[in-house]
Amino acid sequence: MTRLRASLLVAAACALPRLGIVVYEGERLLDRLTEKSDQIAATFVESGTFGFLPDVPTAYTQPLYGFFLAPIYEVFGRSWLAVGVAQTLVAVATALLVLELGRRVASLRVGVLAALLTTVHPYVVWHDVHVNREVLDGLLAVGLTYLTVLLAERRTWPLAAALGLVAGIAILGNARLVLLPVVLLAYLAWRWGDARATLRTGAIAGVAAAVAIAPWVVRNEIRVGCYAITTDARALWKANNEHTYETLERGLWIDDVPELPGAPPSPELAAALALDRGEPVPVDECAQMELYQGEVLEFWREQPGEKAKLAGQAATMLWNPFEQAGESARSDTGFSAVARSTIEPAYLSALYLLAFLGAAVAGRRIAVLVVALLAYQTVVAMIFVGTTRYRVPWDFLLALLAAAALRDLARRRRRS
Repeated sequence: MTRLRASLLVAAACALPRLGIVVYEGERLLDRLTEKSDQIAATFVESGTFGFLPDVPTAYTQPLYGFFLAPIYEVFGRSWLAVGVAQTLVAVATALLVLELGRRVASLRVGVLAALLTTVHPYVVWHDVHVNREVLDGLLAVGLTYLTVLLAERRTWPLAAALGLVAGIAILGNARLVLLPVVLLAYLAWRWGDARATLRTGAIAGVAAAVAIAPWVVRNEIRVGCYAITTDARALWKANNEHTYETLERGLWIDDVPELPGAPPSPELAAALALDRGEPVPVDECAQMELYQGEVLEFWREQPGEKAKLAGQAATMLWNPFEQAGESARSDTGFSAVARSTIEPAYLSALYLLAFLGAAVAGRRIAVLVVALLAYQTVVAMIFVGTTRYRVPWDFLLALLAAAALRDLARRRRRS
């Protein structure tokens, strides 16, 4: 198989099922389970304000996905077809990048297998075309891994700057990645065995990441009142309080955790109340951020045993093949429910097994990088909360190891 044919195969395997779902879902893509970036993007197009309401700026979410949706809404309106096609194109780019990553670390055959395993993942096929930011998280995750592999082989400042820039953009899409560059630098230090080169690369990458992040952080200080990537510390509190464990144990999600007594309305709720009442509802996002951060630190300090339970629960939820928490898990019916309860767990269990086998044959260099990245995601989940949607952007790493395992099994069969 040539590289061109491999790319066409992967692109078709990625695009065709997603476009089928776009046509099948239609208006439902924008009618249910949309995240707050959808409303913010519509407001931004209407008024030029990045917020839930015109002239009321917010930093209550990571901005990347909102800025991704805004130009689509500007050109095509809030169109389910435009969103579905745009996100399908992002998924195709992700699959092709996985193909290149696999080709780089092993062979074209491994790249094709890894890309196919990544892109036909049942959960990803469905959610890639719905309104959720993980479609961008996946593309940036593969990009970070690919650039790290290239940089490990060729120590050049353009690659270091590119790694830092992509890392900064990824952090604007998902604040959980804020310490991931440290993991990548540690890997490079291990590969190179050269502290001076690692520090120089870290400095270049750090400057490039700051170039990506600083404008947003400064904007938040000017328009919202504090330096922050996101002021949504309430999400961290919902994942770290005395009611969280019981709520998740019942199959609910952290949004179902009882509200903090006496807490002011979130910016999102305040916007809804303002529309309902016809008058503004004042919100101090920065004060709320400090309030919830303080509550989380107090919970960790006063109830370390409960936090340890939550950490174990979060790690289990992150890697559980059965997704059971959240509104989407409870609201699915028909084939969607069957896919979630049967097809997805079966697929993921096979992927886990193959990835475990692949870790022994993929080569130490790539296996160490995969383990480091997946370990970081697990630790972050233990701090926040774990669920399928937070893991799937990084499942391409499992697919990479699984592809190596399939290659090895095929070789053994030919020899026997």
